Amino acid sequence: MLLEKPARERGFKKERLHRVLLNHAVGERSRYEIATEADVSSSWTYEYLEQLAEEGIVDDAVVVDPPALYERWRETRIEPNAVQVSLQQPLDRIRNAGPDYALTTDEAEQVHQGFLFPSTTALYVREADIEEWLDLVTEEGLVGGGNTELRATDEHVFYNTRTVDDVTTVSVPQLIVDLLDEDGPAAEAANRLMSRYHGLNDE
Repeated sequence: MLLEKPARERGFKKERLHRVLLNHAVGERSRYEIATEADVSSSWTYEYLEQLAEEGIVDDAVVVDPPALYERWRETRIEPNAVQVSLQQPLDRIRNAGPDYALTTDEAEQVHQGFLFPSTTALYVREADIEEWLDLVTEEGLVGGGNTELRATDEHVFYNTRTVDDVTTVSVPQLIVDLLDEDGPAAEAANRLMSRYHGLNDE
């Protein structure tokens, strides 16, 4: 059983910028602060923000068209590597395992909004902890199609994680883009969450 973060890293810079921008969409971060929090050079950040500004997606460091920026994120993101496993009572196993994790998709949506029935427990894990997670699966679970998905990608995915009711999830913007990639009811849940999080119905 192999799990490692994607070898291709070229798209990570844009993904980090999208993540930081959408976590601070109303402009409470300067362009310099956005570059710093995304761990991307200031010059590259300014150049990319200018591109987004020309397309009417941002105005300086303010996101003026969140749906368009999520679509850009989906177009440029690198898919995480994943392993499907089966665990009994996965949420309890994950919370008690010890290493960092960040839930996404169904279970995370249930924490933040409660629109979807959680059929799958998907979580991001840190690269340094992969072996520990795989040992847990070997001891307590089954490998193959199952109820739990371990994901590995750029560790910036842990940016602005949220802990609610003793459960740690990805940031809301990360959750939204992950749900959009699921299509169907998950995409509907993503759009509802996007509207609420970014105040799109208030305009």
